[in-house]
Amino acid sequence: MQTKYLAKIFVTLRPSVLDPAGVAVQSGLQQLGYDNVEQVRIGKYIELTITSTEEKKARQDLDRICDQMLANPVIENYRFELIEVETQTGVF
Repeated sequence: MQTKYLAKIFVTLRPSVLDPAGVAVQSGLQQLGYDNVEQVRIGKYIELTITSTEEKKARQDLDRICDQMLANPVIENYRFELIEVETQTGVF
């Protein structure tokens, strides 16, 4: 039985890595009068669908996808949510 999952992936810079885009946004917000904003970090949000016979395998595949393609493990962290969207039993 194949199950289709929606993966919501969040990629962010590691806390120890300078975020120039975040600094620029924070500066812009302060210029607009938002002095209560203390820190801005900019990241990426990615959605993809993945089909697998079991959730554990889908999670393992997503870990590899993130490590190899979507995130730079030297400077970025990632996390993902996995939501089951469809199950195909193969019976018609």
